[in-house]
Amino acid sequence: MNRMIVALGAAVVVLGGFSLYAVNQGARFGPRQTTPAERALSQVREQMGAEAEVRYVEAGRGRAACGYAGLKGRKEAVAFVSRPNRILMSHDPLTGEFATLKSRYCPGFDAPVPAAGKS
Repeated sequence: MNRMIVALGAAVVVLGGFSLYAVNQGARFGPRQTTPAERALSQVREQMGAEAEVRYVEAGRGRAACGYAGLKGRKEAVAFVSRPNRILMSHDPLTGEFATLKSRYCPGFDAPVPAAGKS
């Protein structure tokens, strides 16, 4: 019984040392966090369809992302504000809420709407 306790204790120390080494080398445990740009592309495609593309994106405050999106092959684009659990677009019926989120999370975001094929 004492040998088993010593063996288990040694295993815990070895695993702890291995974990510490792995974390110091840059290992991540758990699911990979998506970047704000990746999340925005996913949300845009969910709202606008598989042909949607993000034409311009910039980091906002916190985990927000702001940019322009449109459909491949078309010139029209809409502005968006993407947060981890929600995306609002400039053509949504909630224009007042879009303007509020844009000023809160994306101050100074007034880039011109890019045309299709230009990034």
